[in-house]
Amino acid sequence: MKKFFDDFKKDIKFKSAGPGKKLTEDGSKKHEVVQSSSSSKNHHHAPSEGAQRAGAAALARIEQHPRPKVQTSQDAIRNQVKRELEAEAAALAEKDKAATAEGSKVPVRDPAGLSVSGVYFTCPLTGATLTKSEREAHIKEAILMRFEEDEIEASVMMVHTFNKDREKVKTAVDIISKYVENICKNPTEEKYRKIKLSNKVFQEKVYCVEGSREFLQALGFTSLMLPVEGQEEEEEFLVLLEHNPDALELMKERRDRLQRGEPVRAQLDRQPQAFKPSSNAQRFELPQEFYNLSAEELKKEQLQKSDLVEKNAMLRTKAMREKEEQRERRKYNYTLLRIRLPDGNLLQGTFYAWDRLPVLFGFVRESLVDGWQPFELIAPGSQKLQESEDVALAECNLVPAALLTFAWDAAVQADIAAAGGGKSPTLLKPELLEKIRTLS
Repeated sequence: MKKFFDDFKKDIKFKSAGPGKKLTEDGSKKHEVVQSSSSSKNHHHAPSEGAQRAGAAALARIEQHPRPKVQTSQDAIRNQVKRELEAEAAALAEKDKAATAEGSKVPVRDPAGLSVSGVYFTCPLTGATLTKSEREAHIKEAILMRFEEDEIEASVMMVHTFNKDREKVKTAVDIISKYVENICKNPTEEKYRKIKLSNKVFQEKVYCVEGSREFLQALGFTSLMLPVEGQEEEEEFLVLLEHNPDALELMKERRDRLQRGEPVRAQLDRQPQAFKPSSNAQRFELPQEFYNLSAEELKKEQLQKSDLVEKNAMLRTKAMREKEEQRERRKYNYTLLRIRLPDGNLLQGTFYAWDRLPVLFGFVRESLVDGWQPFELIAPGSQKLQESEDVALAECNLVPAALLTFAWDAAVQADIAAAGGGKSPTLLKPELLEKIRTLS
């Protein structure tokens, strides 16, 4: 068992060392993790070794920022990381504070003259608002901290989130599921309860998938050095010691959780905003994140626009035009949409270029006081958008930005008026109107 814990410590040291570091370097250069005296006195409350490792890995930080020494009882680890996550969220909030002041009349433009400062995301585990560059490291850290609460859940998240190759993940999940199936069918046969770490299949198809070993350990597998027939030296095995019926049923349930697992992905923050009536409603200046092209490629596109006039003069077939339109739409990752309401106010939100029309209608409906009433959205060119159509925004030529017109369903409004019903004095919800801005 001593070697088992030593191996975990080596894993932590290796993962937190960063590029260009050696495991033999002086450990004083990194923060140290010391078991608190209080936890040693209360064994029935002591966290698992997996939780200790997760906390240490989280504090090491994926981005390798230097950290001060921290007393590493689990309460200290949790509080330290919580403070760091809250500080990140507070920094982002402070950045936009001046622009989001109630009733602000300051034109909504960042110093570079952009319509929006960027694209933002929300972590589903912590609720923090993140930039595109921050989201991956933040989610990894949040998953590691989950080991304190549920080692199975955290390891399942690791398997499905930390590995980009979905085929490799599926293969690893299938093999682990086969391990569990064999153990449950043959609970007394020792050979099914041992996994030789040097086994070629295990090394190439399971061990290489990050989170797989953590999941097996959460199932109850323990690392042991065992003799191998025909060899002088012992080898490392993962061994499952328990085999009572209740433990086997629990193992099946945990296997099912692994099979149902999904990647944890940051959700696009639509950054809903309300603007006062403005003649600049159709003016859009977008940041680089909206484009699926590099800055050099965008510059090249601008230079090539002079060729467009010549191309339009050529006789082209419908298929040729459609192919060119599809190629044009693929240039964009996101789209910024504004909806002009009957009272002249504007509603703005950020969307994926390939979000479907029902997503857009849902966003508008959630922003309205009377969102239950039917309404229409009219795109540039008087194109009426239908909520029932499962069509992407890019396919409706609503990228990289567009101004839409909102209109209540005329027939429904006539019925409401005939029944003596009145209209709400305001269209947008109070929380949006409280932060309404002036668009320059």
